[in-house]
Amino acid sequence: MNAEAGQTRAAVKEDQVLVELYIERTNDKRIAGNIYKGRVENVLPGMQAAFVNIGLERNAFLYVDDAVDYKNGDDDGEYYAAQCSSGKTINEILRPNQEIIVQVTKEPVGTKGARVVTQLTIPGRYLVLMPTVDHIGVSRRIDDAAERERLRKVGSSLKPQGIGLIVRTAAAGKNEEDLKADRDFLLRVWSTIQADGKRHSPPALLYRDYDLIYRLVRDVFTQDISRFIVDSKQEYQKILDLLDSLSPALKNRVFYFGEKTPIFEAFGIESEINKLVKRKVWLDCGGYLIIDDTEALISIDVNTGKFIGSTNLADTVLKTNLEAATEIARQLRLRNIGGIVIIDFIDMDSKADEQKVLERLEQEFAKDKTKVHVLGFTNLGLVELTRKKVYQDLGETLFTACPYCGGAGHVFSETSIALQVERQVRHTAGVMEGEAIFVQVHPHVASLLIGSGGSNLRRLEEETGKYIYVKGCDELRVDETSVIAASTRQQAETMALPVSEGQIIEIEVEEPHISNPKDGIARIEGYVLDIQGAGQHVGRKLQVQITKVFRTYAKGKVIDERVS
Repeated sequence: MNAEAGQTRAAVKEDQVLVELYIERTNDKRIAGNIYKGRVENVLPGMQAAFVNIGLERNAFLYVDDAVDYKNGDDDGEYYAAQCSSGKTINEILRPNQEIIVQVTKEPVGTKGARVVTQLTIPGRYLVLMPTVDHIGVSRRIDDAAERERLRKVGSSLKPQGIGLIVRTAAAGKNEEDLKADRDFLLRVWSTIQADGKRHSPPALLYRDYDLIYRLVRDVFTQDISRFIVDSKQEYQKILDLLDSLSPALKNRVFYFGEKTPIFEAFGIESEINKLVKRKVWLDCGGYLIIDDTEALISIDVNTGKFIGSTNLADTVLKTNLEAATEIARQLRLRNIGGIVIIDFIDMDSKADEQKVLERLEQEFAKDKTKVHVLGFTNLGLVELTRKKVYQDLGETLFTACPYCGGAGHVFSETSIALQVERQVRHTAGVMEGEAIFVQVHPHVASLLIGSGGSNLRRLEEETGKYIYVKGCDELRVDETSVIAASTRQQAETMALPVSEGQIIEIEVEEPHISNPKDGIARIEGYVLDIQGAGQHVGRKLQVQITKVFRTYAKGKVIDERVS
């Protein structure tokens, strides 16, 4: 765990491989797990859902299957679960302006509001309290049948009347006293939520889940974690204090990292984070994945890449697909990708091989604490799976849409932009009264507009009947352009030309002149400077005096070769 001003980051490594990454920033508005007292704003029978005002920018979405039939109890506004929604329509369960208690199960994403339910869950270290459901359950991750049965009996004896309990994985091996202390703590939390629910008017926050450090100790730091390493003395002590009450036996696995090298660099995590922005993920065998995130689903394409195998094609394909299945499970955990995922594995002729790939996926996803359903191969040979989406993808936390391409991943080419500018110049020429047009664009676009030896510019001037001055500007993006009508030729020339006759400048020679190697070529934001006798000074800065100025280039002579 790396704790620094403004954010806390935690990484989980399995067999020295990074598999999970958690990031929490001080300005984050994380709301998943929060419990609110809300007011029903709209009931929509056509959608079998309701929108609930819980005090956020957008109303939360409550689907009929996630709604408990709440009825007002006594006069002080106590709420209790009357019956589940099964078999009822949304307008039989809820009405506009009704006050209800809901819990956020899915963060707002894009233009969609939060997803909420009325079946509340309050997690502890060993138990999860379910105030609105009369049920007892044991984590599926506890494999030992005898231990499962023991914990089920303990949970049944501790379960309050009318309230449900789930025994968590961390409870394995714990005695009844440990579980009872956790239950009592959760009941106190629930009592506080109920009291606040009576006291506050909606919308009101009744319960906020704990910060990342507490959640790590409560949910992630279990018996199968060998070391918990933290680089902050303050947070190190905080973790030990939490473990005093949550799990004292694990305190000897917590270590303080006091080295000068940043902890994420020391454990090779920083470089892994930098790879998360990339679409292409290389496999050890030489194959690779392409991961694309769309509004509707995540698509993953598997390719053999540089891997050619050593026996036959079927064996090469199977080995690539098996390694890809392992890496896909890791990438989904690491990037915290949720929703529908479609995987295009390399085509396999053998059904047995397809089954091996599905078994590998199931095996790898068994390590994932987030619920995953592998649905199998479709008729088109694609694998479908779903992964529960609760929080934002890690990419939404780490990255923002590129202001250059707007998140599309593509921009118009220089040629496309040059053709657009030509059309704009023709339009401007047709509606203006002046004699010249000034164009400012990126230098690469400028060179295309001008053309070899100014040929394209001459053609455009013949078509429009106007003098056209083009200026390249390094500060402009490729797709940024400016076309201005000028009253006179002199006005456009003043705006466009970066140099004037007689001016002395210091400039670096970039290359020899293509047809006269004795001369050197330099550029000022795309504007060409032909320097007499400077061909032997490529890479050096010289003092040059401008001798002649033209629209697309200028001539100059060296007056001092000793600059650099």
